[in-house]
Amino acid sequence: MVFNPSSLRASVTAGATVLDAARAAGVDLDSVCGGRGLCGRCQISTISDDSLSAVGESEQQYRGRRRLAEGHRLGCQAVVLADAGIDVPAASQVHRPVVRKSIDLGEVVVDPLVTLHYVELPDAASSRNEAAGERLAEALADDWGIKDTEFSLAALASLSRVVASDACAELTAVVHGRRRVVDVRSGYSDGAWGMAVDVGSTTIAGYLVDLGGGEVVATSGRMNPQIRFGEDLMSRVSYVMMNPHGRAELTAAARSAVDDLAGDLCRQAGVDRSEVHDLVVVGNPVMHHLLLGLDPTALGAAPFTLTVSDAVNGRAADIGVSLENAALYAGPCIAGHVGADAAAAALAEEPHHSEAPMLVVDVGTNAEIMLGDRNRLLAASSPTGPAFEGGEISCGQRAAAGAVERIRIDPDTWEPRFKVIGCELWSDDPGFAGALEAAGLQVTGLCGSGIIEVIAEMFLAGIIDRDGVVTADQSRSPRIVGEGRTFSYVLQTEPVVLSVTQNDVRAVQLAKAALRAGIDLLRDHAGVTEAVQVRLAGAFGAHIDPLRAMVLGLVPDTPVAGVRAAGNASGVGAVRMLLSAQQRREVEQLVRSVTKIETATEPRFQELFVAAMAFPHATEPTPHLAAMVKLPTAGAEQTNQKERLPQRRNRARRQQAQQQQRAQQQRKRRQQ
Repeated sequence: MVFNPSSLRASVTAGATVLDAARAAGVDLDSVCGGRGLCGRCQISTISDDSLSAVGESEQQYRGRRRLAEGHRLGCQAVVLADAGIDVPAASQVHRPVVRKSIDLGEVVVDPLVTLHYVELPDAASSRNEAAGERLAEALADDWGIKDTEFSLAALASLSRVVASDACAELTAVVHGRRRVVDVRSGYSDGAWGMAVDVGSTTIAGYLVDLGGGEVVATSGRMNPQIRFGEDLMSRVSYVMMNPHGRAELTAAARSAVDDLAGDLCRQAGVDRSEVHDLVVVGNPVMHHLLLGLDPTALGAAPFTLTVSDAVNGRAADIGVSLENAALYAGPCIAGHVGADAAAAALAEEPHHSEAPMLVVDVGTNAEIMLGDRNRLLAASSPTGPAFEGGEISCGQRAAAGAVERIRIDPDTWEPRFKVIGCELWSDDPGFAGALEAAGLQVTGLCGSGIIEVIAEMFLAGIIDRDGVVTADQSRSPRIVGEGRTFSYVLQTEPVVLSVTQNDVRAVQLAKAALRAGIDLLRDHAGVTEAVQVRLAGAFGAHIDPLRAMVLGLVPDTPVAGVRAAGNASGVGAVRMLLSAQQRREVEQLVRSVTKIETATEPRFQELFVAAMAFPHATEPTPHLAAMVKLPTAGAEQTNQKERLPQRRNRARRQQAQQQQRAQQQRKRRQQ
């Protein structure tokens, strides 16, 4: 079968689904639900109806958020019967993201585990005919004080080539950890490089580093190809549980992406792969386990047990990365849902060295939260879901050219203006349309930062109230439109309709309440009531407007100057581990000292979750925020927030019960 527009071909046995075939061919066919016919993102079409199975019950009963377009089929349900030409529409493709992962290392002492040592070997005749390896070991001991030397097989192969061409060899030995020789180069050489990789559930970011000077010589990023197996971590764990070869597929996808990333970084810098001698990888626990080839299913249910929490040492080749002379260091994990990426972020932001409490939040499908100071550090995770990255939002999408990333709404007219990725002009600028056309762009949806801003702006303008209810006042603006029993706010009508629905607002409320409840739970355990320093980490956190994050109540009320984006803090921490043996020791000690809080088993989590549903918060005062923006005056329907709390608790309980019911149904399907 042939997939268009990519022209990729796949050969599959009869009975495989189109989604299976797409995965086999490497076609970017989107799927959030892991092939269970729920998300509607894998829609395809074909010219010949006879090439696919008839529309089945799952497709007939499909009622997902994305409407099944006329003539379209669900790729995860349509079974291949014969040769076929499959069209993958743009809406079903995993678009190339804009991976914006800048890096600022701050101050770090360069003390890499990889060192270069130039020596001159005496010839065999003058050395009692000793083996070349013995002569090199003696030279390293005499000239550099390196004792008890070991040799990798690759280093011995390099050594044999060097001494074969020059009996009195002048060479440079590449030594890892002051003991193991990993490469031997002829003559004098002073170039050694290392690679740090942050394997995120959505994006993978890599950095090529000059280990001598500590300079980052190349950076690159790409989409994590595992997304086609499920957008959130639990969907991927479920895929492993439900498919005999699921773990192998997910592991192969991640390893292939890291290997491709390594090649891209080396090409950028003009560095040969053989000259990369150290590889540091970090990631959340599920990504960490899958990359290492470990079974992640124990992370899918309480007590969320890690296979290994300590740092893992090995070779880059052990995880399928073609860096034949590189060692591997996989950073240590903190807990079942707080991984090596969170440990790396803590290493970069240093809350454990802070005099005042510091809150570090990596906002993603599973938010990782750390709070503490030099006396104590606590960590937790909170299941925010994909809403902050565009999932579950009617016009949401990942960060890509054409996505709305900034929004402002006039509080008097309710007219919006916005800015999209790939264009420097705002939509109310006379040259906006021309600039989009010149760049070959059109406005396609809202990415994460745009979603945060539009909800915050709607609240500040009075379009939604503290409970997140979209106003019914259609007389105020034609942008308020009815949708059954609820209302939506329309941002744009053409060429693509972009509107924020009541369900969109609810999805953001649920995500932000889960995040904020996790933060407040850590504050309770730490006894922190005063304002704290806040660091928003990760690619998404780097582009959140701090003020609007406070408007939503994503973070506690604090002076806005104390809230800042930390960029890809996990990547910074990984590079620090690459450059410094001391930093590796520090992160390993840090992980052992962290107090882990499991939100899933905490009695107060639901209470905190309910209170956090309101904008900015149902019960906590917001004096710092009120000093910076004019917050809407509570109307008559909002004056008795305490009276509304029982209603929210009931709604939260219903939502929690629905989630539990879905989890039970998934467990039954796995058992079957």
